Amino acid sequence: MSKLLEYLNTLDKDAAAREAHAKDPNGAMQSFGLNDDEQTALLSRDKQTVADSLGISAEELPAIDSVESPY
Repeated sequence: MSKLLEYLNTLDKDAAAREAHAKDPNGAMQSFGLNDDEQTALLSRDKQTVADSLGISAEELPAIDSVESPY
């Protein structure tokens, strides 16, 4: 599993991770171990960009609050 997908799953399931991401997205992503490209993709809040980074179709990527709504 890619680190970015692992991070998205963590945000989906872990309220403390979501809170940390909301307060300091850069710090939270860095602490998790996301590389610069993964961080840039997620910070774009663009579902297609995130899907492209994961190597999947945007249709395969469910709606993600951390991507689609402001922090």
